[in-house]
Amino acid sequence: MSGICSGRVVIVTGAGRGIGREHALELARQGARVVVNDLGVGREGQEPAETPADEVVAEIRAAGGEAVADASDVADWDGAGALVERAVSAFGQLDAVVNNAGFVRDRMFVSSTVEEWDAVMRVHLRGHFCVARHAVAHWRAVIKAGGSVSGRIVNTSSGAGVLGSVGQAAYSAAKGGIASLTLVQAAELGRYGIAANAICPIARTRMTEEVFGDMMRVPESGFDAMSAANVAPLVAWLCSEASGSVTGRVFEVSGDTVQLMDGWRHGVKVSAGGRRWDPSELTAALTGLLAEATAPEKVYGT
Repeated sequence: MSGICSGRVVIVTGAGRGIGREHALELARQGARVVVNDLGVGREGQEPAETPADEVVAEIRAAGGEAVADASDVADWDGAGALVERAVSAFGQLDAVVNNAGFVRDRMFVSSTVEEWDAVMRVHLRGHFCVARHAVAHWRAVIKAGGSVSGRIVNTSSGAGVLGSVGQAAYSAAKGGIASLTLVQAAELGRYGIAANAICPIARTRMTEEVFGDMMRVPESGFDAMSAANVAPLVAWLCSEASGSVTGRVFEVSGDTVQLMDGWRHGVKVSAGGRRWDPSELTAALTGLLAEATAPEKVYGT
């Protein structure tokens, strides 16, 4: 199979279903050899009960592509290391990591538990860190041995992470952390030939079809804007050599549209004129400042 990722080896985590499955299939169609990682857990991270990764591998191979399955826990340090080693041992190299694995524990903040918080942070933030950290260690070793690297990290943030989402405090915080992590990775890793970007996908998955039922419904005819397959072309491009000059960006992708998400920027300001503010002055000063500022976008669900 040939395409923009021909000759490249890509790890996709959480690739057994939904968006991750479509990433794996599209990458294979574009010529990549794919490590399909999935634990087979439920929507809220229940104990593994299925082997969807094997099914995706079988589908890729039936279409003439190359793929291997992996059931490592991406949030376990040693498991993430084994995942990277799986790619190298199976295909002799590693070129890109797509961090996609995750689940939700939706709850209003006042009802959230520390156990739910920790579980969501573990799979999203720690999972993104562990896999990418092992991949970067591998790439640095390649460089030290005299080789060259065209590495790609594609992280999965969310509109909930950059705008917030009612009922998803833990998920929003984790996805916001992933967006910030991407900026740091891009700033630090460019010297090694590694680009890092993030996506905010809007698509039909197990995590969205129950919450946004009407929005996610399959149309009777015409273009299916909420199909998870619509997200995969951007991911394939970000994993390719063609994307090497693009790093530190967050893209929202939905249906037929790719949109840049602009993060925090320095906005309008007011100065006390070379002295410390008196608290009594701040009511008037900040009222004027906020009147001049651009209003923030609304949190999802408000």
